[in-house]
Amino acid sequence: MTRQSSIKRDTKETQIELSLNIDGEGKADIQTPVPFMSHMLDLFTKHGQFDLTVHAKGDVEIDDHHTTEDIGICLGHVLKEAVGDKKGIKRYGNAFVPMDEALVQVVVDLSNRPAFVMKGEIPNPKVGTFDTELVYEFLWKLAVEARMNLHVIIHYGQNTHHIIEATFKALARALDEATIVDPRVKGIPSTKGML
Repeated sequence: MTRQSSIKRDTKETQIELSLNIDGEGKADIQTPVPFMSHMLDLFTKHGQFDLTVHAKGDVEIDDHHTTEDIGICLGHVLKEAVGDKKGIKRYGNAFVPMDEALVQVVVDLSNRPAFVMKGEIPNPKVGTFDTELVYEFLWKLAVEARMNLHVIIHYGQNTHHIIEATFKALARALDEATIVDPRVKGIPSTKGML
């Protein structure tokens, strides 16, 4: 069974082609007009052992908002599609990732019930030219489209780049854990019999 999916999304603001293979090797082909986001997606791919292709264009002459948000929408959509019926998966994932002085925890539940909570502070409004408030927008849209619980806890940190990088690495590792097929899990991992 190949757990992969792709999407092509064209709007007046963005044009995105994105594909995800959950059972990958950490191979990334990331081409976006938002360099910081490209960096985060690259390390997300590596640390989740996914294969991810993102070719995006957007109205970055206005700002990075639409492109970042729409990549989150697309990634969430293909994640939900690639996971499929969820038979045999662990469903839950939890990862702590340190990045120098920063420590971030991400916890996920592939529950088919979207929820997003982010606790803690990102200290600066910018990393280079990137608006750090867009991290929240990306993660929120990812959680909604993937229909998962996504909890991000920034325990501490001073360097904004380190905090955000730890967040994306922890997200990757939590999703890797949640999507693992566990031979002990028989059928859907829920007493309801469905997710």
